Amino acid sequence: MTLDRAAGLAETARALAAGEVTSRALTERTLTRIEATQGTLNAFRIVRAEAALAEAGAADRELAAGGRKPLLGVPVAVKDDMDVAGEPTAFGCRGEFPPVAEDGEAVRRLRAAGAVIVGKTNTCEFGQWPFTEGPAFGATRNPWSTQHTPGGSSGGSAAAVAAGLVPAALGSDGAGSVRIPAAWTHLVGIKPQRGRISTWPRGESFQGITVNGTLARSVADAALLLDASSGNHAQDPHRPPAIDLSSAVGRDPGRLRVALSLKPPFTAVPARLRPEVRARVVALAERLAALGHTVEEADPPYGQIGLTFVPRATAGIAERVGEAPFPALLDRRTRDAARLGRLLGGAPLRVARRAEAVLHRRIGGFFTTYDVVLAPTTAAPPPRVGALLELSGFATDRAMIAACPYAWPWNVLGWPGVNVPAGFTPDGLPVGAQLLGPANSEPLLVGVAAQLEAKLRWDDIWPSPPVTARSAAA
Repeated sequence: MTLDRAAGLAETARALAAGEVTSRALTERTLTRIEATQGTLNAFRIVRAEAALAEAGAADRELAAGGRKPLLGVPVAVKDDMDVAGEPTAFGCRGEFPPVAEDGEAVRRLRAAGAVIVGKTNTCEFGQWPFTEGPAFGATRNPWSTQHTPGGSSGGSAAAVAAGLVPAALGSDGAGSVRIPAAWTHLVGIKPQRGRISTWPRGESFQGITVNGTLARSVADAALLLDASSGNHAQDPHRPPAIDLSSAVGRDPGRLRVALSLKPPFTAVPARLRPEVRARVVALAERLAALGHTVEEADPPYGQIGLTFVPRATAGIAERVGEAPFPALLDRRTRDAARLGRLLGGAPLRVARRAEAVLHRRIGGFFTTYDVVLAPTTAAPPPRVGALLELSGFATDRAMIAACPYAWPWNVLGWPGVNVPAGFTPDGLPVGAQLLGPANSEPLLVGVAAQLEAKLRWDDIWPSPPVTARSAAA
């Protein structure tokens, strides 16, 4: 049997366990696809060809001996902000970084589940922007249109999954960095509850606003990767109760009260929902109503939640810049953000952290009336490659807020959200919508997402492979 690029995570794991294909054959094909697309998509910062083939060989021996693990022998990728033993963690920065000694906890758990780590995917510098470009590695491009960005900051992971290079990948989400690229590449992207997937060796990443999450073509595959990578290091400060997310796929979520929230949360500069995106999100709301859910327009009481986000985000950047081995090589916008973070890192940061409990109570009250929020993931389709790269810091912030004003409040709250594909603009560019819930609501959100997927079959829709990848696409 030959698995083509359409085989998802669960199907690949099943075929391996059944002996229908070997991990080495799959890994060789994956590496060939990656090599064929690096000149067009440029999804990977590091390709672990030799190490991945060795891991695949070990997986084949374990499979032959009767070993069974959830992802035994399956090739996957991780974002280049996660530690992989023996590889550098440059996190989008320029310079030669030393290899790290140990896997981060999320990677360790993926390995324990049997996964083969084929490489580390591109991300913008310290994950700050909704595009994946920079002088360290060039531009990562969108498989649906290589003139456009796949988004960011988990753009490399999104591009790799959307193009069928790997069946699923880990990313991280500090202001929508899993959900935004998922929306712009027609993927399911799960931002889980804070602490669900460990960010260790950092107990809190960017003052707790950043979490690790999953990107895949289907809800079941995104849930499976989340189950495989979930869990905590002994010193993690956030330890949510364990869940079996895969069991929620296909489970009837019941008749729900859904709040359709189209108004952007508090922003310092104007943000407007583009009509072509609004139309797709409203169509998804109508689909939920047709499934029997009650859908009403209503917005969570965000208030001035942005005032609590900025100190945490910029203080987190200041921490990263303080550890950077080559600070002179950093983007001027990064250095400016770090200066602001140092100014806000005292009393303003403490106030912002304390405000989270107040926000939990106020916005949590909204979920006594509604079960789920449906909102746009972005306000606009993906911009062209290079559109934001050379802007000033203020102009970049304005452009980011205009395109992506919807995702970041759930990072302040630490609650889960799931991007689902919402369709395409008239120009053929993907857009998405996010299902948002209160603390530990991943099973409910995944249940609704799977219900939509069963009707819309978005996982059957593929971009045309780039010209240089056609010979490797089968």
